[in-house]
Parts: sequence; C-alpha cells; structure tokens
Amino acid sequence: MPRFEPHPDRRPAIVAGASSGIGAATATELASRGFPVALGARRVEKCQEIVEEIESGGGEAIALPLDVTDADSVKSFVHGATEALGDIEVLVAGAGDTNFGRIHEMSTDEFESQVQIHLIGANRIATAVLPGMVERRRGDLIFVGSDVALRQRPHMGAYGAAKAGLVAMVTNLQMELEGTGVRASIVHPGPTKTNMGWSLPAEKIGPALEDWAKWGQARHDYFLRAVDLARAIAFVAETPRGGFIANMELQPEAPLADVKDRQKLQLGEEGMPS
Repeated sequence: MPRFEPHPDRRPAIVAGASSGIGAATATELASRGFPVALGARRVEKCQEIVEEIESGGGEAIALPLDVTDADSVKSFVHGATEALGDIEVLVAGAGDTNFGRIHEMSTDEFESQVQIHLIGANRIATAVLPGMVERRRGDLIFVGSDVALRQRPHMGAYGAAKAGLVAMVTNLQMELEGTGVRASIVHPGPTKTNMGWSLPAEKIGPALEDWAKWGQARHDYFLRAVDLARAIAFVAETPRGGFIANMELQPEAPLADVKDRQKLQLGEEGMPS
C-alpha cells in the first residue's frame, strides 16, 4: 500500500499573474504537461492570447479577469475557474509588480501597494482555494517569492519587505497544514529578465544597478528566463505525494569566462601560482 494516494489524473491549476513573464510561462508549461489551466490577471486580453496559443498546441486553458487586491475579483475568478475546469488542485500565486526606489524617497502609499499585491493578494487567493483542498486532503499551493526576500537589495525595499512577509506566511502554512495533505511551497527567482521593473525609466534603474554593484549584488549580467522558473514551478507541482519542495531558489548561471580569464584566476598577477 502506498503511503499516499497518487495525484489524480486531472489536476486543474490556476495561475495568478498569468498575462506575462513568469506567470505566462508557467501557465504554458503546466498546460504542456497536461494540467488544465485558468489564467488570471488584470490584463485578461493578454491572458486570452496565451490561452489561444495553449489551445493551438492541444492544451486546455481559460482566461478570466483577476485582481488579487480585490476580494470580489478573487472570489469570482476562483468560482469561474472551478466551474470551467473542476476543483482546483494547484495554485501558482505569482501576481505582482515592482517599483524601484529608496524607502526614504517612497511614499507610504507606494510602499503599501507592494505589500497589498505581493503579500495580502497572495493570502487572499490562497485562502480562497484552501478550504476545498483541505476537505479533499490534497492540493499544492506554490508561491513565487524572490531572492530579495532572502538577501535584501537597495531600491527594492518595499518589494523585499512584502516578499519577506510572504516567506513568513508560507512557513506558517507549512506548519499549520501539516497532516492535511495540502502542500505549501515557495520558489525564489534570482534576477530574471521580464517586464516587471525593467520597463521603468533609466533614472530609476541606473541608480539601483550602481548600488547593487556597490553591495556586491551584481556579479555578472546574465539573467534567468521566465521559462527557467516555469520549469521549476512545474517540477514542484509534479513532485509525487509523500514529499514536497519547501523552498527552492534559482539563480542565473554566470557566463563562461574565457581561457585567459581562467588562467588569471589560477595564477597571481606576476604569473606565479597564487
């Protein structure tokens, strides 16, 4: 007898923040692996374009409007997804944006908006699906965190504070859900090339990059791709029952140094072994 019943053949998933970036890539990846997927975002028309791509590849998906800062929107989204696809087995909570800026130069309203979307919003959508998961004694809550929650970075103080709060919430969920069959996981992306933040004007991005270098946080210029995170999230979702991924951090691999650079690392400045 297995310790746990295996995952059901059909596992409907909802992806919050699916109109672009990591969310869009995750929805596409999950659909390619046979998950029926509900894509949710404020830009529902962008989600619909992704749905059409998924369907053209033989996947099953729907697009519904979702604003995680609005309780009624979250309830409507979860209800619509459940009606269309069935009971929700997997949640990927990745809705969010970021606003670069020093905390002392940022208004409290701007600071609060980051907490609202990254922490309160994640809580709102998780608690909308949790009762059903607990009742069925299975389900996966997968939260998109950030390495900024683990190692704070200048100019991202509000975002980092919200994501650090998310770590605390997920850790509590893991303890409180123990024995229910529901798994809570958090995946921390390192620097990732998406539109989030990188569409900001140069006068905001430039000082941030300078300060990151000052604090040793910009060692190289390679970035993760959204698809890299999508594969990691899918791995978490597909982990067989009986174990779960509590925390996962992905970082971009540094570009390969050329032969001369490697030799310089191996030899001292005078050409002698260091």
